[in-house]
Amino acid sequence: MSRPELQAPPEIYYGDSVAKKYTTNTRVQRIQAEMTNRALELLALPPDGAPSLLLDIGCGSGLSGEILDELGHIWVGMDVAPSMLEIALEREVEGDLFLHDIGQGFGFRPGTFDGAISISVIQWLLNAETSSPLSAPPARLSRFFRTLHALLRNPSRAVLQFYPSSDDQIALVTSAARKAGFGGGVVVDFPNSKKARKVFLCLMVGEQSMPKGKDGVEGEIADEEAADARFEKRRQRLKERKGKKRNIKDRDWIIKKKEKYRTKGKEGVPRDSKYTGRKRKAAF
Repeated sequence: MSRPELQAPPEIYYGDSVAKKYTTNTRVQRIQAEMTNRALELLALPPDGAPSLLLDIGCGSGLSGEILDELGHIWVGMDVAPSMLEIALEREVEGDLFLHDIGQGFGFRPGTFDGAISISVIQWLLNAETSSPLSAPPARLSRFFRTLHALLRNPSRAVLQFYPSSDDQIALVTSAARKAGFGGGVVVDFPNSKKARKVFLCLMVGEQSMPKGKDGVEGEIADEEAADARFEKRRQRLKERKGKKRNIKDRDWIIKKKEKYRTKGKEGVPRDSKYTGRKRKAAF
């Protein structure tokens, strides 16, 4: 099945029926709760138990907000899908809700929030909905991270869980965050598991230590040169791999294969000759 962000813009994809199914699905509720709690763990709020003012980016129907309520935090939620926010209102969540496209940036006063979280949202910024340069992913990411950096107090963090489809997308996102002034990087939980693997962008305002993933890795925010070098090495590995596949069927390989078939008693194995493994001339 195609990824949701490739099917339609979020305000269309999350219509009334999908929004309702998403909110009432017990599996979605469990996963949302797990990722929200992990995001709060990475957010590393002060341990004194005092309530914090948090921004929930892409709050949807308020599943993450309910957890923030239980922990005593005050929160503001933003989402671009009206149907999701309508369900949040019906469920009487405690947070203040805004209908807003995060790709247009934020308009809050500088230093307003003690932290920000986002669950399964920022991959939507990587798809252009129109041909306008202002709607291109780099422009939307730039506005998003620049204004997000401004609204956070110093020191603080923003933890954004997302589903990148490639290393290129991770590099694009982390590069935009670095240009906006953030420190930190990518935290990957369970990198060797297809089902359990989760990617968190742990962004920091001010000097802080970088957390590690669960059974996973940590990575500094990439710059363009490092990203280019990494992708160049990857392309080189693929070329070398392809080259090995092309050269594998030489004369020695063919003779060894035929000898193996003869040992097994297979009938009809062609005899060896001076023509074995020789390339045929192209027919005209």
